[in-house]
Amino acid sequence: MADLDLETEYSPRLTVPDHAEIFARWAREAEDYRAEMLKGGKAELGLCYGDTAPQFVDLFLPAAGETAPLAIFIHGGYWRAMDPSFHSHMARGLNARGCAVGVVGYDLCPIVTIADIIEQIRRACVFLWQRFNRRMLVCGHSAGGHLTAAMVATDWQKLWPKAPSDLVPAGFAISGVFDLAPLVKTSMNQDFRLDAEEARRISPMFWPLPPGRALDAAVGDLESSEFKRQSRTMADTWRNTGAETRYAEFPGNHFTILDALADPKDAMVARIAELAGRVGG
Repeated sequence: MADLDLETEYSPRLTVPDHAEIFARWAREAEDYRAEMLKGGKAELGLCYGDTAPQFVDLFLPAAGETAPLAIFIHGGYWRAMDPSFHSHMARGLNARGCAVGVVGYDLCPIVTIADIIEQIRRACVFLWQRFNRRMLVCGHSAGGHLTAAMVATDWQKLWPKAPSDLVPAGFAISGVFDLAPLVKTSMNQDFRLDAEEARRISPMFWPLPPGRALDAAVGDLESSEFKRQSRTMADTWRNTGAETRYAEFPGNHFTILDALADPKDAMVARIAELAGRVGG
């Protein structure tokens, strides 16, 4: 790793020249999906779960309504960019497969720390549990992949004694970063403010894992060697502690891999729906 250009390896915007166009397309498609679902009475937007404006959930329901299996989607942006308004349409594939989807927002670095964001997403999961009274599948992209793993590894009853111990028994992490140590050496750390000790403390790759957990670590086939290594190592590490894990590569770069989530026929959507159906109820 010492010989790698970590700045390039961990900065997809440097290696995907048309990222701005991709983000603009996401925003348009997300707005269209919100309008479509609102018109059909299948969307509830801006549900507050915390005490700041970014702490909200946009909820998209399938035809089965609130009895459906529940999944949440956590956006990326390196804990310091983006919000749910870019990602609403990524519920489309799962909605078509009969899953309810909550697209979760959170405060961003450097206003808060990554540790703060972990706690916010935990509160969002409890908020949705209180609403639906069911376990959930968590799916996230990039920074959201890190947060996905953090939710799967959480000891829920230690934090909220009334919650199921396996509130989030399974996750699907897309292009995640699970060992944050390499980020300490990048320019992004001016926003993260991590030292080596804190980076390890908030790296779910090294957390003790409750029994019966499952995690898929997926990555785009056009991504950097470090993003692939992170996902592969995460799957191997957790499998060695008894978790059910999968490593898989799907078509696309760090951003276009997400386009599949809008397609109910896509293999990645089918796998996420399978996991959500398994943990629902």
